[in-house]
Amino acid sequence: MSKNGYHIAVVGATGAVGQQMLATLEKRTFPIASLKLLSSKRSAGKELSFKGTTYTVEEATPESFEGVQIALFSAGGSVSKALAPEAVKRGAVVIDNTSAFRMDTEVPLVVPEVNPKDLEWNKGIIANPNCSTIQMVAALEPIRQKVGLKKVVVSTYQAVSGAGLEAVDELKTQTADLLAGKEANPEILPVGGDKKHYQIAFNAIPQIDVFQENGYTFEEMKMINETKKIMNMAELEVAATCVRLPIETGHSESVYIETEQEGLSVADIKELLNAAPGVTLQDDTANQVYPMAAHAVGKDDVFVGRIRRDLDRANGYHFWVVSDNLLKGAALNSVQIAESLIQQDLLS
Repeated sequence: MSKNGYHIAVVGATGAVGQQMLATLEKRTFPIASLKLLSSKRSAGKELSFKGTTYTVEEATPESFEGVQIALFSAGGSVSKALAPEAVKRGAVVIDNTSAFRMDTEVPLVVPEVNPKDLEWNKGIIANPNCSTIQMVAALEPIRQKVGLKKVVVSTYQAVSGAGLEAVDELKTQTADLLAGKEANPEILPVGGDKKHYQIAFNAIPQIDVFQENGYTFEEMKMINETKKIMNMAELEVAATCVRLPIETGHSESVYIETEQEGLSVADIKELLNAAPGVTLQDDTANQVYPMAAHAVGKDDVFVGRIRRDLDRANGYHFWVVSDNLLKGAALNSVQIAESLIQQDLLS
């Protein structure tokens, strides 16, 4: 580290997550000596403000990473595959927010509250998990540590911002059109819906990303495989159903788990979650207190509530998990990985 901090690059700086990364770096007063804002050729030349200074966005090329120590990537998997190795060659540690490297056995997949020690074996690229996976494992980890995990079944209710700024614009346009008595004109969602696109306003679309041969979508398989990798539990039973809702920001999840050991009361789980880093317990059903997407927007934590024991299985529990998908689900987790690298003295 130089006297003033680290040399940082943000790739995909003009996108929704890239902008959140910049806001998060600023909010957390991350030690920055120099900052490069990088993007595609199409977005190069735009100006963005950071800590009162105006930066001109540059086109990302291999040479852009000369002198960079930490590169935060959120510009799509193809960009990451092309440029992340180039950044590593030039001495940078890449924290990648795409799915490009998540299941690579040579690349740690990290949620700092869950598996920070995996950063020790990074070879220059660290993967940021899928947004819906991050919030779920943050809530599962304190329970797993106490009584183990056997099974996880999750249904997600995901915001359109997870599909990018164009999807948010489509939601707003469709909503206005339908309220005005016009027809919706779907062109974006579901992303991966190459054959058809569907109205998202006043609707729920049970497809996020492309369908796989096994009938699950790629988003669902990401949650399944990433959860096992982050927790280092290849034998863990995981199933997921991912649904897109007409919400701008904030993913919600209904989670059912079965633990290895019995005997954990609902009060015990509440106590574990109340003490867990990065988790806020909101569970007072007598007063209708529970997590909601609208209340999570702009907040760093993962919110957990509606905790209850399964009626038929002594080791079964249900709960509701909510988080801002652009923050903890993407930008914040990436910055926390960078902070963990510093705390563990893993940067040259």
